[in-house]
Order: sequence, then C-alpha cells, then structure tokens
Amino acid sequence: QVQLVESGGGLVQAGGSLRLSCAASGRTFSSYTMGWFRQAPGKEREFVAAISRSGAPTYYADSVKGRFTISRDNAKNTVYLQMNSLKPEDTAVYYCAAEYGVVVRTIGREYDYWGQGTQVTVSS
Repeated sequence: QVQLVESGGGLVQAGGSLRLSCAASGRTFSSYTMGWFRQAPGKEREFVAAISRSGAPTYYADSVKGRFTISRDNAKNTVYLQMNSLKPEDTAVYYCAAEYGVVVRTIGREYDYWGQGTQVTVSS
C-alpha cells in the first residue's frame, strides 16, 4: 500500500505558476506509476498528467500540454506537477494517484491509491 499527500495548491493570478507536490509513504514508490487528476466544481474528474516508474515516458492532457510538467524524485518518494501559464479554467482540486505496475495509465478508475487533494484557484 501507499499513502499520498498533496501540497502546494493555492490562489494565483492568471499567467502565474504553481508547483504541486505529492509525497508518498512506503519503500516501493519506484514501483508505482503516478498520475495527476483534477476535478472542478460541477465537473467530472479529469486526467492531467502521468509518469512512468522511471520518469519517462510522460503523458499529458491536451489542455495542459506545453504548460504543465510532471516529474518525480524516487529518492524522495515524491511526484511533482509544475504548472505554468495558469488559466482560470485550471481552477480545480488536484489529486495525485498511484498504481502499482509498469503501464502508465490515464484513466482514473485504473488507479488504486489517491491523495486527499489540494485546491488550485486561478483568478482572472
């Protein structure tokens, strides 16, 4: 099992940047593929980015490609989401997720472990 704790959310103006972190417990973090998802009020949860166990390859939703970067530090048991050029439509609760195995997944229901989420609010 793995426990996930997100941090780094907050309020930022449009065009600004934030870096989210997701700290994982356990000794086998490098055995998990990791993903970031988000859910805006009144909307379904959507995929944002995912990363393989080694750090490559990575995958992004079209809506964030070129603006967001997912990365991980297996020595620190942490996955990051660097978010640049933020837009009001990026406002959501952001969740990290973990799935044991090799395949990098972009569908939320295929992830077994989830954090509690961190709020990101982008003002116009």
